[in-house]
Amino acid sequence: MKTFERYLTLVVLICMIIGVMIGRFIPAIPDLLNQLTVAQISLPIAVLIWLMIFPMMLKVDFTSIRQVRQNPKGLYLTWTINWLVKPFSMFLIASLFFTVLFRPFIEPDLAEQYLAGAIILGAAPCTAMVFVWSQLTKGHPAYTLVQVATNNLILLVLFVPIVGILLGISGITIPWSTLFLSVVLFVVVPLASAALTRSWVVRKKGEAYLNTQLLPVFSRLTMVGLLLTLVLIFSLQSQLILDNPSHILLISIPLIIQTMLIFGITYVLARQLRLKHDVAAPAGFIGASNFFELAVAVAIALFPLSPGVALATIVGVLVEVPVMLWLVKIANKTKGWFAHV
Repeated sequence: MKTFERYLTLVVLICMIIGVMIGRFIPAIPDLLNQLTVAQISLPIAVLIWLMIFPMMLKVDFTSIRQVRQNPKGLYLTWTINWLVKPFSMFLIASLFFTVLFRPFIEPDLAEQYLAGAIILGAAPCTAMVFVWSQLTKGHPAYTLVQVATNNLILLVLFVPIVGILLGISGITIPWSTLFLSVVLFVVVPLASAALTRSWVVRKKGEAYLNTQLLPVFSRLTMVGLLLTLVLIFSLQSQLILDNPSHILLISIPLIIQTMLIFGITYVLARQLRLKHDVAAPAGFIGASNFFELAVAVAIALFPLSPGVALATIVGVLVEVPVMLWLVKIANKTKGWFAHV
């Protein structure tokens, strides 16, 4: 596992400290950046999100979808968990904690914002980081690629209605036009451009050139985009964090429970379906982890005046790496459960 991914949680903490200090002592910077918006979407954030998302989309070979017919049970399981279970379990768990159990500790307005952030996070299954978790458990690389590719395509269709419905149930006003625009900007456009770029590079230079020369360069851009995005977001939310430092811990509790629950459900069902371990483990990781880059972008675009929404998605980044590494250990230790396959 690369050093950056291994220490991502520490990196997020450092970015949080830097961002909060900028917001506290140099407020002119976030004030200026707040003015650079179009249709409620922050232009600096949009550029940085693109730096993160495009390289991740570039890694996905959509021609692998032709392998869907090979052992489809693993794909059916992934699709079912990601789109029929995960968003709604996140909604139920987050609602229980933010509106009931944490009522004495979080004021209603902030609780609503955190719930909205959790909903957005829960409706975005993971993409690039899945390859890291899959590699650590010796997952089937080609099958993992198919799982990720098909989920990206399903996301184009289901993300908007699921987020809209769950936000509506929560009584949160939904700017539908901004929601659609966010998905177009942060999913459709980078996905299409990455697919075209990948096809052109492979045709002109070959797949080896893409994997050994181009992707490493873009991976560094992803790191830069992530770090700058985190610093910017935390600078914009510095006052909220300084006023409510304990909320970071409170937000993390339902997110951790959701992560472990979804992995457990997927993993157990995979065993019942007699899937091989190298398919079952990645299936669990896709559902358990989140496409936090998209979640952050959508949260900021939909609720620019409600910083708690984006904060909830960022806390998802903070807790995801240590929790997922723990789940990797569980998957490796329980490989014997699938010995009958």
